[in-house]
Amino acid sequence: MRRIACITTLILLSACAPTGGQGPSNAPPAVDGSRRAADGLQVGHRLMEAGEFELALKAYYRAASQQGVNADVLSAIGSANLKLGRLGQAEKVLRRALEDDPTFVPAINNLGVVLMEAGKFGEARVMFQKAFALDSGSSDEIRDNLKLAIARTENPVYGDPDIAEEVPTFNLVRRGDGDYVLLSQL
Repeated sequence: MRRIACITTLILLSACAPTGGQGPSNAPPAVDGSRRAADGLQVGHRLMEAGEFELALKAYYRAASQQGVNADVLSAIGSANLKLGRLGQAEKVLRRALEDDPTFVPAINNLGVVLMEAGKFGEARVMFQKAFALDSGSSDEIRDNLKLAIARTENPVYGDPDIAEEVPTFNLVRRGDGDYVLLSQL
């Protein structure tokens, strides 16, 4: 009887013995606290390039929680909302970005893009003019956006559905860190 108790105790103790630091095979790997997580803005920009706009939006939200809400993060969130077709949300977020920093050129440009998509060509023109002035005219993309907005305000298309179909389509393209431009095929 004593022998059975000893064998049972040994079996139970061997089940509790360390496994050489590897842990059970179904345990998740340990977190390395010395490494920093990837920057949410950079991850979001890469996801935008890959066409994963919903995932990019989540990455931008993570960036906001990590580094705080600033004009760059808000501009990125607005751009992701625009690509998802959420014009109202994009406009609201980009206007909030400009409340934080009224001279942040990417947010001004991106708001112009949203306004162009919403058909508010006059206001878009004002935004592109402001972005162009603050950028000192050094950005070809902003200059092209301004030219397009000027053309749209000076030659509006009314009524004729055949003419409306010939209106160029707009594409939002990432130019740099949190900077998006509107491209069109004129």
